[in-house]
Amino acid sequence: MKYLVVVVFLSSLFMTSQSKKSKNEAPNIIYILADDLGYGDVKAFNPNGKIPTPNMDKMAANGVKFTDAHTSSSVCTPTRYGILTGRYNWRTKLKSGVLGGYSKSLIKQDRTTVADLLKTQGYSTAYIGKWHIGWDWSFKNKNVKNINSLNAKPEVDFTMPIKNGPSTHGFDYSFGFCGSLDMAPYVYVENDMPTMVPTKTTVSVDEKGVWRKGLTSDDFDHTNVLQDLTDRAVNYISNQAKEKEPFFLYFPLPAPHTPILPTTKFLGKSNTNMYGDFVMQVDDVLRQIREVLKEQGISENTLVVFTSDNGCSPKADFEELAKVNHDPSYTFRGTKADIFEGGHRVPFIVEWPAKGLKNATSNKTICTTDFLATCAQITGYKLNDAEGVDSYSMLPLITEEEAMDIREYTVHHSINGSFAIRKGDWKLNVCQGSGGWSYPTHQDLKKNEKEFPYMQLYNLKEDIGETKNLIAEHPEKVAELKLALKKIILDGRSTKGKNQKNDGMDGWKQIETITK
Repeated sequence: MKYLVVVVFLSSLFMTSQSKKSKNEAPNIIYILADDLGYGDVKAFNPNGKIPTPNMDKMAANGVKFTDAHTSSSVCTPTRYGILTGRYNWRTKLKSGVLGGYSKSLIKQDRTTVADLLKTQGYSTAYIGKWHIGWDWSFKNKNVKNINSLNAKPEVDFTMPIKNGPSTHGFDYSFGFCGSLDMAPYVYVENDMPTMVPTKTTVSVDEKGVWRKGLTSDDFDHTNVLQDLTDRAVNYISNQAKEKEPFFLYFPLPAPHTPILPTTKFLGKSNTNMYGDFVMQVDDVLRQIREVLKEQGISENTLVVFTSDNGCSPKADFEELAKVNHDPSYTFRGTKADIFEGGHRVPFIVEWPAKGLKNATSNKTICTTDFLATCAQITGYKLNDAEGVDSYSMLPLITEEEAMDIREYTVHHSINGSFAIRKGDWKLNVCQGSGGWSYPTHQDLKKNEKEFPYMQLYNLKEDIGETKNLIAEHPEKVAELKLALKKIILDGRSTKGKNQKNDGMDGWKQIETITK
């Protein structure tokens, strides 16, 4: 009898130990998303860059640096949708452009997000920062028109909670604002409730620190927003470190996007321009996050992702930066909004001391949509056919020295809805111009459309600057890539599984040249 009791006791002790071990093995996950940070702005990616980024560099030295990482779009709203859902944005009703500060939610209520997934696996989940995927304000006028316009001014009842926001999409705690830092209304929303009713209207007259005129609450100070959000994130990490369950923090920053507003501590520190100073402040945010992880003793088993939502904006003043020999786009053509590499190739670092590679560089092609499948594999979640339809797990690239390619094709998308498709060294831009803000723009094409071939084919291994269009020399490659893009679009997925439906297929002008 005593022997049986001992066996039962030891068995119970073993099971408890295994249970605790299992909980402890699940990593905390933090996703830090800079806003409009260029590939060339990070010293670890651009040794000739002139902006000091010591904390990004330290993170790269202690983790994996991805040199062929891409956002799913060259502008913010679409990329954010892809990060959280593992689905290309153009499968939604948003075929081009971005949402505004009053826009309704782009994520449908039944769409699985990373936060939804991780909650099922026992995680506490939080979002702090810039949302910019829309949520449903309580409008006083039920027939609001032009709601997606960046200059929309509908009447909102700020005493009422928002709907279809972060809490609807899997986040236990949320704090942030709806659009970009230059899009009204300038109101914080915490756990679905506006923190204050705005009573004033603000607008900036500064050339770089500009934001659109709009309603502003008393607790919303544009200059201090970046640090205010960071303080919240640091406090959240400190509190969650005391809890048993792992946590997921989605931390999308509003910087170095306009308004370019570095605090006094960083003014002049970069010896470049105000944008460079702001990048240094973003770098300091990373320092604060990594330091609190170490202080709380949880840095080893916390997986931290740091990247940007698209390439650098022309608002950084490329001409001014060129005077100090700094190029935010590095060797790539184009900027934010473009189909060219400068629009969507971004710095991407993953640090996971307990299990990830250290001081490693991966040249494998990845996309920001790959985050959902990565979290699924890490936690043992099995995706169903409707989940993460454009998401491939990066886990092998984070943990294995000799990992294979995870993607055959990657689809890129510009602000005007133009497509590109990448396979290996080859990239087909399914448009004549930049698809965005760089030359040749839509207006440039209108002036002399016949001057530009109808599509662009580049071999990025030989021509990373996308200067030599090989469309005439390789018609077979054009046909192959165009057919692959057509299939990815019409199948409703790029991963294996049952075909899915895209939204808003009727009148979708951008796919006419692909599907005909």
